Amino acid sequence: MLNSALAIIRDEHRSLAAVVHGLRYLVREINERNSTPDFRLLWAMIFYLDEFPEKLHHPKENAYLFARLRQRTGEADAVIAELESQHVAGARHIRDLELALGHYEAGMPDGLEVFSAAVDKFADETMKHMALEESTVLPLAKKYLTGEDWVEIGAAFSENGDPRFDADADQECRDLFTRIVNLAPPPIGVGPARKQ
Repeated sequence: MLNSALAIIRDEHRSLAAVVHGLRYLVREINERNSTPDFRLLWAMIFYLDEFPEKLHHPKENAYLFARLRQRTGEADAVIAELESQHVAGARHIRDLELALGHYEAGMPDGLEVFSAAVDKFADETMKHMALEESTVLPLAKKYLTGEDWVEIGAAFSENGDPRFDADADQECRDLFTRIVNLAPPPIGVGPARKQ
């Protein structure tokens, strides 16, 4: 069960990273090529970043992975406290993205600059957060957690249903991820090419 639980967590990180990289790519294209923004796609991406990590992924990390690791060792306490603090801050960072996108869509003169800065900050923080989990917490979890712990963690995370795959759970997130892929232009999706 250890391998399947770790695979689910890493797959969820890849899904999140794909949307974060896609968002950053689109903003860069708008900035560098003066592309027309697709606000519908940008809003869908931010909604996904709120729905999946904030409401499904992070709560499971806190309640299962981090809680079990705390029970088994004190070695991870400091990094878990930092990651939990980042989870709490995540909702605020999503609101910052939403406000910045609303500012941009409203046609404010500094709208693109404000939104670009918010996307860069969010992307940097998200990627550092996932890297810390994968480089520190997951190796410690592999070292200290029991088979029973991994069964429980795997069961909890399998309920999330990675939105990239055909799982029964969380159809709404899967549908949203598919919508993002279908709206996004190549190379991040299969939608129509961007208008210049």
